[in-house]
Amino acid sequence: MLHRGIPRRVAGASVVVLLLAALMAFWVADRAGAGPARCQQHRLYARERAAVVTGEGERVLVIGDSWSVGLGQDDLRRSWAAELPGEVHVRGFSGSGFSAGASHCGRVSFHHRAATALGVRPALVVVEGGLNDFDQPTAAIERGFRDLMADLAGHRVVVVGPADAPLRSRAVPRVDARLAELADAYGVPYVRTSDLELDYLDDRLHLTEDGHREFGEVVADRIAEVDPARPAVRTR
Repeated sequence: MLHRGIPRRVAGASVVVLLLAALMAFWVADRAGAGPARCQQHRLYARERAAVVTGEGERVLVIGDSWSVGLGQDDLRRSWAAELPGEVHVRGFSGSGFSAGASHCGRVSFHHRAATALGVRPALVVVEGGLNDFDQPTAAIERGFRDLMADLAGHRVVVVGPADAPLRSRAVPRVDARLAELADAYGVPYVRTSDLELDYLDDRLHLTEDGHREFGEVVADRIAEVDPARPAVRTR
């Protein structure tokens, strides 16, 4: 006959196992950028970078991901966006992308943040991203792009595609190609960066300070080449 204390011990052990599993799930999610602590940190970095305005001249708005924020840098003001000519305002959020599901931090896709970002009244909008859409369905990327273009209708827009970050290299060609096709459909200049060999941090996803500088300089040059001083984005 079983000892009457065994069920209690088993139940207690089950609770401990469940608790440990929950804690492990929280840790894994946070490490992946999906946990509450990580999301809160992303929000703090986004506000810190948004408070920084660089340069003078034509007002430029950058809507982007962790690269525009400068995640991994000691000084967020040195993110690649600072290399763009003009008075540059950055509205970035780490982990975000064109698709709504790129981030697990809530409504932070480019579309969801665009209306508020346009409050700076830019002459040019530069949208940078795609790396965080690496595991998203093509239909989700298309939907997010369509909604973003509706938000930006009437504005001059340039879309900057993903670079070939080693951690997500296998997914870049698909995302890059689809973004280029979508930009063409909406009459928006598309700047490819997947050909660049950049310096990355140990995570193989984010740029070093030199990587940011090179990326920003190349993007600035390529934006000049596609001549963004053209009619605003058209609707479909």
